[in-house]
Amino acid sequence: MDLKIWTIWSFFWQVAVAVTSLVVAVTFLLKKKKKNSKPSDDTPKSSESESSGAEQQQTSSTPCSWPVEYEVFLSFRGPDVRANFADFLHKFLVRYKIRTFLDDEELRKGEKIAPSLVKAIEESKVYIPVLSPNYARSKWCLQELAQMMKCCNQGNGHIMLPIFFMVEPRDVRRQDGPYKAAFQHHRKKYDAETIDEWKEALQEVGAMKGWHITESDGQGAIIDEVVAKVWSHLTQNYTLVTDELIGIDSHVEEVTNLLNLGCEGVKIIGIYGMGGIGKTTIAKAVYNKVQAQLDHYIFVEDVREILVGHDGAINLQSKIISGILRIDYKVKDASEGIRVIRERICKRRALIVLDDVDDRFEFDLILGKLDDFSSETRIIITTRNKRVLDVLQEFKLYEPGEMSPDHALQLFNKHAFGTDNPQEEEAILSEEFVKVATGLPLALKVVGSLLFRQDREFWQAKLIELKDLPPTKVQERLKISYNELSYNEKQIFLDIACSFIGENKVFPLYMWTDCKFYPESGIKTLVLRCLIKFNERNEFWMHDHVRDLGRAIIHEEDNQRPWKRSRICSNEDAFDMLEREEGSDLVEVLRVNMADENLQLTDQVFKKFSGLRYLEVQHGRLTGDFKGILPSIRWLRLHECSSIPIDLNLNKLVILDMHSCPVEDDWRGWGGIKVTCKLKAINLSFCGELTTAPNLSHCRSLEFIHFWTCWEMRGELHVGSFKNLKVLSLTMTKITKLNGDFARLKNLQEIVAGHLTQELEEVAALPPSLKQLALSSSRVPNLSELRDLEHLSFERCDQLEIPGDIWKLSKLTTLELWDSSFSNSGIIVSVFPSSLKSLLISGCEPLEKLPSLANLNNLKELRLMRVQVHEVQGLGDLRMLETLVISSGPNLGNLDGLENLLLLKTLKVENCCLLKELPSLSNLTKLQLLEISSCQLLSEIQGLGERLKNLKNLNIGGCTQLIEITGLERLASLEVLDMSGCKCIRKLPDLSTLRNLVELVVDECTQLSEVTILERSESLRSLSMVDCSSIAQLPNLSRFVNLKSLQISRCTRLSEVKGLERLEWLEYLSMSGCSWIKELPDLSGLENVVTLDISGCTGLTEVVGLENLEALQALQMANCKSIKQLPDLSGLKHLRELDITGCTQLAEVAGVHNFEGLVIKL
Repeated sequence: MDLKIWTIWSFFWQVAVAVTSLVVAVTFLLKKKKKNSKPSDDTPKSSESESSGAEQQQTSSTPCSWPVEYEVFLSFRGPDVRANFADFLHKFLVRYKIRTFLDDEELRKGEKIAPSLVKAIEESKVYIPVLSPNYARSKWCLQELAQMMKCCNQGNGHIMLPIFFMVEPRDVRRQDGPYKAAFQHHRKKYDAETIDEWKEALQEVGAMKGWHITESDGQGAIIDEVVAKVWSHLTQNYTLVTDELIGIDSHVEEVTNLLNLGCEGVKIIGIYGMGGIGKTTIAKAVYNKVQAQLDHYIFVEDVREILVGHDGAINLQSKIISGILRIDYKVKDASEGIRVIRERICKRRALIVLDDVDDRFEFDLILGKLDDFSSETRIIITTRNKRVLDVLQEFKLYEPGEMSPDHALQLFNKHAFGTDNPQEEEAILSEEFVKVATGLPLALKVVGSLLFRQDREFWQAKLIELKDLPPTKVQERLKISYNELSYNEKQIFLDIACSFIGENKVFPLYMWTDCKFYPESGIKTLVLRCLIKFNERNEFWMHDHVRDLGRAIIHEEDNQRPWKRSRICSNEDAFDMLEREEGSDLVEVLRVNMADENLQLTDQVFKKFSGLRYLEVQHGRLTGDFKGILPSIRWLRLHECSSIPIDLNLNKLVILDMHSCPVEDDWRGWGGIKVTCKLKAINLSFCGELTTAPNLSHCRSLEFIHFWTCWEMRGELHVGSFKNLKVLSLTMTKITKLNGDFARLKNLQEIVAGHLTQELEEVAALPPSLKQLALSSSRVPNLSELRDLEHLSFERCDQLEIPGDIWKLSKLTTLELWDSSFSNSGIIVSVFPSSLKSLLISGCEPLEKLPSLANLNNLKELRLMRVQVHEVQGLGDLRMLETLVISSGPNLGNLDGLENLLLLKTLKVENCCLLKELPSLSNLTKLQLLEISSCQLLSEIQGLGERLKNLKNLNIGGCTQLIEITGLERLASLEVLDMSGCKCIRKLPDLSTLRNLVELVVDECTQLSEVTILERSESLRSLSMVDCSSIAQLPNLSRFVNLKSLQISRCTRLSEVKGLERLEWLEYLSMSGCSWIKELPDLSGLENVVTLDISGCTGLTEVVGLENLEALQALQMANCKSIKQLPDLSGLKHLRELDITGCTQLAEVAGVHNFEGLVIKL
């Protein structure tokens, strides 16, 4: 029977996935308020892939923290690709839990790129421009691309992954073909500077490695590869933050040995012991150490907390499935969760860590049968209850036990005396405490800190108290420290335990100060007592046992009636209480997330809460007039609420935070603000409906003003009356003037006014207290008196004139100059301040010369992007430099002095077309990342070898004149080697010595005749050899036992692939365009292959074992002109894409006609 064109479309191949994806899509569209584009009903579904995530750094040190909204920015011209490829790609990125900005035509208004788009680009980590034939005809696309290239050149972890869709990369690079006509049209409307900026962006992106899609290519397979690449970038170097633990190394080594990663058989390791003994710390350290050796991994914290409530089991299943597959997946019931885990997770090489598990956890009812898991799966469970493990048939138990006496004494002394070696008399007493603390690290730290600087009588009293407590009652031991706190310190402690773990300290301090809790001394006491600490982002952190102690104390206030407690710690309790309209004046702290609930909160609900001082509502609907209600409120926090009260009682309000709320210019609540004299912080970030700045002149106590991304806010802002103002953030607004005498604002520390869409009038005088100044589209104010300035940034400033005495700013550590022109003949300044630690100059023209950098003895980071300088004077004197990035320096001819930068860890030199040689790199022994790419005249890289023992990533792609790479085989720590586009390299040394090599890319090495790897390699996961037209033979692939991705496309002389059948972990296989290959080995053993691309293998006559590839989702075999028959494919239940275009001798494909969601291309 002849095949007919037919398609059974479905957004996802499981009903649950379809529901989840719909929720994700609706949420995404609601945030943007307008639907991007209606997905075609016949949009195909791609195969799945891996991924992983990274955080974006905030330039401001302000206490408000907002999560990264997007991870990926997808840019394309709608008419070319929206209805198929772009929607297809976007759907899969979102499905794999990758937050993706899909460009919306509705946001493209006017001549300039919209602020919301700039914001989305800046906060994204990965850029994917889909460069189609008509991409360059859109001025918005070109503006976006220029902005993306600018962010990439900053070197802050952004990467560009271009897709050349039905267009040749050389046409993009040279603005030829369809791009030539587009620029002829643009020249009639835009100035030369704009045209040059766009062309430069296209030149850079056209020279990058990307994906080239032609009519014959399988789009599903490429989408699969793109998603995998994005995921790999986002999750690289992801580790958990662990608490300190003396003597942890031996524990980590023992648990790692129990995992026995080199052997088969599912390994469950139970780390068992009483609370506070260090189980979580050990598990995190092991996770950090071994995660890279497996393909999927997840650390689930506080399992005990997750399992609370009737939906606990399915919440845990959802978390595990979402974490391993990187999709937003919500399980409907436990049986579905077990089925999905069995079908989607059990066959993967995964590390699953379940932390703090109690007897509510039942393995079979949550994860299913242990026998279903892959022989290389590893599961770690930490628990205080050994019965959790006893029900398992097979597990290995690890009991950390008490700390050794020596380690326990060392830890106790550290906290009790601040030294490891106290005096003899003190040492005797400390040994007594160590005995009664029973070797528990947490108890040793808390008790030791309690005793710090106390007299001997206090020590004796606490020793007696501890001896009277049962040794297993950890909370009771910790409570000894709590009992010694003052009333105010207890209030702060309970607030943090209930609501402020993970919160920056600044705003809570305002509330506690107004409540007369005297937080400065209180917090200091809590830190000294080891009851709290701060993480690297200055956020509160508590050990889970200390948190549980605080919540238990709150719960004991009234075990049965939550509304009779001082604080509501449980979201479930909070929702039930509000739903029943229960409450009392005893409640002081209340937070509730209404994201999954349909409840309207009226003014009547809150009438009973007269004692409430902190209220947080997320995703709520608040209606009614709140005037006269909540008379004690100090901190009101409404986030992403669809409606807000029409009026509020704000007499005592200290902090107003209405992030992403529908606040309008005529909101009646502004009247309430005018009567409050206590307001210290206001956050209206992302309130897009505000068109003018609110009149806050009566709020003379204001210290923080955040109007971040109020993109419609325009006109003037009056700040002169805010004598206490510390931080002013106006980024992404249309504010054009700041009124008031800034010189009188003696406390002002930060002005952040970047990415303004209108020109900002010059601020005449700035206060000397200023520490951070970021301006765009503005004239430079007088800087001479800003002696405390630490961070200075200018962007898009015309005729920028930096004063010659800037060197006097002795505290300046960061200077950034973006896309600005200089009034003084292209000279920035005669000398930079010697205090600089970071210097960035990007896109500043006509900058042709830099002053000597020899005086920058403290400089750690230097980034020069898109500048015309011929040399970098004084480079060799930057002895503290750790990061050097030079990109798109067309006039740079040398890097003299590079060999002296002994502390250098990152070296990137890109697109320096006149650079012919580099000094020897042999002295750069701390180098971890080396990227010398697209330097087309560079013929040699000297100094590679065993001295570069820390080098992990080497990229020499696009260096077309390189003939050989001496010393490559001696880079023992190398993990990634990319030498794509090195067209003159004929041979590589034996790479068997690179025991840690994970990824090898030799694409477009057209003269390379062989790749030699003579020995077994367990580390290699990805091998790419695309367009290697001289390769006639590959090494035996069976040596690469853990290979996941193999691309040998368009190796036109390759006739045989040995060992392919042994690659049992392979997931992606592309051999497209290998026209000389006539047969393949039996593929039956490749049970994990998701994508198989053999398109253009015109000599291939059959594919043996194809019917056994049960995980296969995409099969690309276009133009396989010699294949006459395929086996019955009815067993390939996951197949979603089949491309048999141009298979002229193939008459029938059996077994696929009833597959739901399958797309067949004929």
